[in-house]
Amino acid sequence: MNYKQNDKINQVNEFTLVVGADIAKHKHYARAVDFRGIELGKPLKFTNLDDRFQGLLQWIHQLMKDHQKLNVLVGVEPTGQYWLSLAEFLREEISRSFL
Repeated sequence: MNYKQNDKINQVNEFTLVVGADIAKHKHYARAVDFRGIELGKPLKFTNLDDRFQGLLQWIHQLMKDHQKLNVLVGVEPTGQYWLSLAEFLREEISRSFL
C-alpha cells in the first residue's frame, strides 16, 4: 500500500467497499459505505467473542456480493489494545479471501 495521500484516495473506487469499525472494550460497531460515502447495509454490532470475528467477515462478504464490490478497505479506530486482535484477524482472513 502506498502511503502518499493522493495514492490512498485513488485506492478507493466504485468497486471498493469501505468499512469503518469503532472499537471498544466489549462491543464494536462497523459501518460500510461506497466510494461516495453512501451507506451500504445496516451497521453491525460485534464483539471479540463472536467466533473470532466470523460474523464481521460474513457481513463484509455479503455486502460485497449484494453491491458488486471487488475490493474492501477496512479502517479501525485503534482504542487501547482492543483493536489488535481484530486487525490481525482481518489481515489474515481478508488477504486469504482475496488472493
